[in-house]
Amino acid sequence: MTAVAIIPARGGSKRIPRKNIRTFHAEPIISYAIRAALESGVFAEVMVSTDDEEIADVARERGAQVPFLRSAGSSGDRATTLDVLVEVLDSYRRLGREFDTLCCLYPTAVLTLPETLQAGAARLQAEPGAECVLPVVAYSYPIQRALLIRNGRLLMAQPDQAHARTQDLEPAYHDAGQWYWIRVNALSDPAFRILGPASVPIVVGSLVTQDIDTEEDWAMAEVKFELLQRQRLL
Repeated sequence: MTAVAIIPARGGSKRIPRKNIRTFHAEPIISYAIRAALESGVFAEVMVSTDDEEIADVARERGAQVPFLRSAGSSGDRATTLDVLVEVLDSYRRLGREFDTLCCLYPTAVLTLPETLQAGAARLQAEPGAECVLPVVAYSYPIQRALLIRNGRLLMAQPDQAHARTQDLEPAYHDAGQWYWIRVNALSDPAFRILGPASVPIVVGSLVTQDIDTEEDWAMAEVKFELLQRQRLL
């Protein structure tokens, strides 16, 4: 399979300004996603999709390609990840280049290991019926015991599970928010969804994942990064 890594990194981050190139352990944070993609060795091209010249310059300095800038239409707050991916593939086609698969890798996925990108590629190739492969993380506490707050009082979301033993409850998972391997031909189907019926999970541990939307998230990512470095995993 001919694969492209697409790292979507617009300049207009709202909650953490300039998040995608903010310094993280002495490097612009996007550097780590680029490094993981390059070191995985599974991509014909590692590219950054951005509307921002400074981000583009940082990406090129770290070895990624920026063959074109993102349009204004796919750079706004309402643009979806799929909008960006489709635009990138269309732009490559106009340059005479086609890919069989892509991996959307988020620019702040600083804990991504090259090995998990390799595992995702292998899983997609091994399962012909799969359209998407993504990492998922188990919830640390049974979601069947989730609590709701209504009118200042606590209610169980699933009161029928109040007396069930923890070990008898089915584990639940959430999207790790790091990357998505996708078959390019699946994007031509209007019904395609990243979290759809043809999506396949790779279970990863909580130490190698951290969504970064707040300053607290950023601090937690730094702690995990340091732990992984001590274990010689990063």
